[in-house]
Amino acid sequence: MNQKIKILMIDDHPMIIEGYQNTLLFTKKEHQILEIDIANNCDEAIAFMDKSVEKVTPYNVLFVDISLPPSKDGLMTSGEDLASYARKVLPNAKIIILTMFNESFRIHNIIKTINPEGFLIKSDLTSSELASAFQGVLHNPPFYSGTVNSFIRKAISSDIVIDEKNRKILHLLSQGVKTKNLVSHLDISLSAIEKRKKQLREIFEVQDGQDETLLEAARTKGFV
Repeated sequence: MNQKIKILMIDDHPMIIEGYQNTLLFTKKEHQILEIDIANNCDEAIAFMDKSVEKVTPYNVLFVDISLPPSKDGLMTSGEDLASYARKVLPNAKIIILTMFNESFRIHNIIKTINPEGFLIKSDLTSSELASAFQGVLHNPPFYSGTVNSFIRKAISSDIVIDEKNRKILHLLSQGVKTKNLVSHLDISLSAIEKRKKQLREIFEVQDGQDETLLEAARTKGFV
């Protein structure tokens, strides 16, 4: 019996989308009929999703790139926002996240906020990996690529627990943001940030006050 699978691919690079599309069409099972729509930005993606809900022909699978131009109204700024929107309007759709980002903070944040059925880091990606991810997500989700699995293993094996705010501080420091400038990224005071940094140094058993020493310890444990 034939299985019709409705797919929305969202990426702002036409050649990448073409590669994804060709891979799926070439590697699909004989009984699978793929209907693929392509969106190159947030506005197109929202229009496709809304139309599929309106016509009661919802998508089964969404491929969502994280780095996308923002929507014209500024409400959607990335693939993360789109995936969150999809969770509301297409609750039964399986979401496959594709991204170049491989920092542990981003990986953790995407898993926590979106909990995608598939999560692929583009630097891990091959045609066979994409084909395996597609079939895996359809029949036995979740499917995570090597870098994501490595992060999850490190996080599980670590007995260190830090909250979202501290994760964000580590992430921003690793991006080169100075402590005095963290206030503009976080809704807490500079003194609260300093207290949290002190707490992080204690958690990671860092003796000196250098940010790089703290970051190195956090990297070793898979938090950066």
